[in-house]
Amino acid sequence: MKKSYIGISFIILVFGILFVPKIVSRIKNNTVVQGDRLDAVSNHKNPETGLVKIGPAPKFELTDQNNQKVSNATYLGKVYVVEFFFTTCPSICPIMNRNMVDIEKEFFGNPNFGIASISINPEHDTSKILKEHAEKLGVKSSHWHLLTGDKDYIYNIANKGFNLYVGENKNITAGFEHSGLFALIDKKGNIRCRKDEFGNPILYYDGLEKKGVKAITEDIKKLLNE
Repeated sequence: MKKSYIGISFIILVFGILFVPKIVSRIKNNTVVQGDRLDAVSNHKNPETGLVKIGPAPKFELTDQNNQKVSNATYLGKVYVVEFFFTTCPSICPIMNRNMVDIEKEFFGNPNFGIASISINPEHDTSKILKEHAEKLGVKSSHWHLLTGDKDYIYNIANKGFNLYVGENKNITAGFEHSGLFALIDKKGNIRCRKDEFGNPILYYDGLEKKGVKAITEDIKKLLNE
């Protein structure tokens, strides 16, 4: 019985020598709940921007307002914003376009920033129409391309590539409907975004509200510095 007590006492002594100093140290440093695995997770941070990578933006090749071929490769090395719109839209498009003009002004002269405005009514929005629309908006940047092409091809890019809804609706005056969202693409062609207050990726930015425009402007600056 005495040997048992001696054995237990020896184990307690060894434990105290080996582990108590570590526990005391963690209490002092406020890391008592951290183990090696938790340390690894908590230290896994994006050192550059903190923006989420959603995945690669879809490939595309379309024609711009100057009747020039423009593709996703045109934007490699640039941070750029994508919107879907049409020139005869009576509702949300004018708001989106005005907000995009504000974004253009913020980064005007920066060769590493661009904009892609893709028409969802390409049968009407020819290069000529898009050029007139660009002049009406006051587009100045040579890196803002207003794009047209085959309708089915464009709808595939929007709905399946970006997962941004566009469609025809004969029951509404304009005949077309779409989201009012902007997509943000980094220099390597990845869709990027910030997180919301709950820690979830927002995916796309609100192109209708000043809050969304402010957010995407801040994040463009981050990506330009990557």
